[in-house]
Formats: sequence, C-alpha cells, structure tokens
Amino acid sequence: MLNKQKKYLGQHFLKNKTILEEMARSGEISKKDVVLEVGPGLGSLTEILAARAKKVIAVEKDRELIPYLQDKFRNYKNVKISHGDILKIKTLKLKNYKIVANLPYYITSRFLRLFLTNTECWLCQPKLMVLMVQKEVAERILARDKKESLLSLSVKAYAKAEIIRRVSKNFFSPPPKVDSAIIKITPFSPLKVRGAGGVMNPEKILQLARLAFQQKRKMLRHSLKYNLSTSDVDKFGNKRPEELSLEDWAKIVVK
Repeated sequence: MLNKQKKYLGQHFLKNKTILEEMARSGEISKKDVVLEVGPGLGSLTEILAARAKKVIAVEKDRELIPYLQDKFRNYKNVKISHGDILKIKTLKLKNYKIVANLPYYITSRFLRLFLTNTECWLCQPKLMVLMVQKEVAERILARDKKESLLSLSVKAYAKAEIIRRVSKNFFSPPPKVDSAIIKITPFSPLKVRGAGGVMNPEKILQLARLAFQQKRKMLRHSLKYNLSTSDVDKFGNKRPEELSLEDWAKIVVK
C-alpha cells in the first residue's frame, strides 16, 4: 500500500534528510513553535520537525496513510496527525504558527491564496512558510523573468519571498517530471503594502490586477479602459499587465 504513490494526489516522497533538515532550519523552528505540515506522506519531514518544534500538526489527504502515520508517531506527544484536504478544512483555528511543507504541486497557487490573502481572519495567516514547490513556480513568484503574474503579485503584496535552494527531481520517489525549489515566504505585518500615497490594503491592487490579467495579452488602455485616469493611460496604457510591478499597480489604485 505504502509503495503505491497516488499520482492524482501529487505524491512524490522526499527522503533526503539533508534537504529536509534544511527546510526545518529555514523555518527557524524552535521549541516555542507550532508547525503545520501539509502532506506529510511517510512522515520523514514530520520526524525532523517534531524534534525541533513545540507541536506539529500534520494534515494528510490520503486516508490510507493515516493509520501508518498514527502508528509511526504514536509515542510522539507533540505530533497530531489529521486527515483532510487542507484547502477545505474549516476547523483549523491556528494562531502564531508556521508552515513547513513539501506541497503537492497542483495545490500551490490555491494554497498560497488561502494562507496569504485570507482577509476574514488575518491572525490565521502564518508567521512564516517554508515550502517545497516546482522550481518554475518559485521563479514565477519572484518574477525572475521580469514578467509579473497574478500569483507573483499576490505573494509580493502580502509577503517577502526568497528561494532557499533548488532541489533535483532525482531526490524524490517517484521522481516528478520537473525540478523543485525550497521557497521561504515571510508575511508582512500588518497586512498592508506601501503605495504611492501611503499604506493601503493590497486587496484593491489585486482586484484591479485580476481584472487586467483576464485579458493579459491586451494593453491596459483596452483591458482597463474604464479604470484608468488620463495620467494612468499616458504612463501605463501601452503596457500589458505582466509588465507592471506591484508598485506600479499601487500608483494606479491610489488616486
């Protein structure tokens, strides 16, 4: 059972202890920390986190792995194994916690939106996240190609992001089709960004950017013709949404 990874769940198990320990170090885990781990798989990272943290809450979607994990950590008083879909769980009431996880690749964008841009309860936002994601996704978040995306703007509006290291696909079993990267995301506090006219809520920026990215091949003078002032048209009208930085969007919103 445990040797049959499920492709539809994005299961690629990382067992390299050196890389797992680097994830824990990057998370600056101490005995004061509560850590949420998503997709613990066979519990390799869970063990390392449990040795460092006050408490580890490991949420696993694959029901068949739950008995194995519960048995493996039966003598760990600081590890709680939970079954569920992290994108749908409504009972998680965590405050002042960190996330360290080898994320299933297919949930990365939705996961980041959930834990970074949740405005209903900003205390639900973690203090820090260390995530294993696809290398291309990590580079897109940082806009390494100088082209912004809705994902990169969403992360930058709420947090500081940095790539810790790249990880070869050969370190996983079974190996995925692409290489990975460890990314560290440190949310801003409070949830504000510095705009042209002062501090403002990033929701307004992302709302406008989302509208433009729905027609991302069009210049802004066409996709946002009802949202731009005359000065905006002069300055940004001939650009496409991927060409604007977060600061550019802030200048448009602050009028």
